[in-house]
Amino acid sequence: MTVSARAMAAATPASRDRYVDLLRVASLATVVCGHWLMAAVSTDGIGNLLALVPPLQVLTWGLQVMPVFFFVGGFSHALSYRSLERRGEGRPVYAAFLRARLQRLLRPTLVFVLVWAALALLVQLAGADGGRLAGAALRMVTQPLWFIGIYLAMVALTPPLLRLHARWGWGAFAALAGAAALVDVLRFALGVPYAEFLNFAFVWLAVHQLGFLRADGRITRPALLGAAGLAGAVLLVAAGPYPLSMVGMPGEKVSNMAPPTLALLCHGMWLVGAVQLLARPAAAWLARPRVWRGVVAANGVAMTAFLWHLTAMLGVYAAQLAAGLALPEPATAAWWAQVPPRILLAAALTAALVACFRRFEAPRPVTAAAPAARARTAEGARGSGAAAALGTTLCLLGILGLSMTGLGGLLEGHTAVLIAFPVTAPAAIGMAVGGAWLVERSASARRVRLRG
Repeated sequence: MTVSARAMAAATPASRDRYVDLLRVASLATVVCGHWLMAAVSTDGIGNLLALVPPLQVLTWGLQVMPVFFFVGGFSHALSYRSLERRGEGRPVYAAFLRARLQRLLRPTLVFVLVWAALALLVQLAGADGGRLAGAALRMVTQPLWFIGIYLAMVALTPPLLRLHARWGWGAFAALAGAAALVDVLRFALGVPYAEFLNFAFVWLAVHQLGFLRADGRITRPALLGAAGLAGAVLLVAAGPYPLSMVGMPGEKVSNMAPPTLALLCHGMWLVGAVQLLARPAAAWLARPRVWRGVVAANGVAMTAFLWHLTAMLGVYAAQLAAGLALPEPATAAWWAQVPPRILLAAALTAALVACFRRFEAPRPVTAAAPAARARTAEGARGSGAAAALGTTLCLLGILGLSMTGLGGLLEGHTAVLIAFPVTAPAAIGMAVGGAWLVERSASARRVRLRG
């Protein structure tokens, strides 16, 4: 039986950092609204409003808030792993940590992938994927999955990075930031091939490391951190090869997002500094029972809403076409006039999809461990950590690969290059499903309570 948001809110311990929960929901909600606004759909296909109206790219300095989500992830992962280590619960700790952390992420993600893969296969078998809109939709719907792949890597690397943090503190963050800067030198100044892909790790793990610092109360000067990050981002964009937009633009030679750049890391620093400055007034607001119940309820469906929000937006456009209503040219007055009702309809359809699929994000009921699981041998326990790591790696590669291939061309063997290797959508789905199975089997079925 699912626990209600009211009951969960009432059971919240006084020690819980409620602001982190608000940041998690707010960051995903901002991304969702940004996607709804930026999608420029016409009869010619799906474009990007920011590419059509370049001056609007400055909005990405407020709308590109994925660094906040990864910052919150670092905070939560630090609390969770340390809590498991102290209690010695669910040994081996690494496998139990991965399994507990990834269950609520992988289950709704794999359901989304499998449902859309079935739809894509039906569309292609019917020969209806040749149109521009259908083809663009099948490519676009999986693109936001990239962040889930990166997040999986952060979860998997939490234990060694926590050890580095425990020893070096801010020095560990500085080392990751320095590595990101070196990668950009290799990329832009020396033209070293494939070096830029290293920043998928260095940039996002540096932001994740800031979450560790927050967990230890070591971000004591958020204004300084924010000012340094903002100054660095402005300087790099003004004087370097970095574009203004903090999200990827179609056809651009250099993107701050894919792969990430030092400019995006500086952007993340100023966002972290800014949200830290708001922590105290937000804490007083979150102490109100009604507000906190809303945050708890939103957290319970946030990932499901994120996964299905583009589906809802495409559904709104499909309904408009089915009703015989013309799609105005993006960025025209008629297009802007349709933005508010289109976003409201997308939000309503997202809520309906959440109602259908939210059960896959809900925690599973607590069950007693099976006798065989309790009698696990020491050899099996050692192996489960390796199985969890391998499963997480397969999930990471599969989900990242699927975000690049899309679901078009399933029957034609369409490929995309993941770092330096070609991958197809069926292979990516197979890796994700197989990896999730390994993670699920890597630790006891007994539910592990995690802090954070």
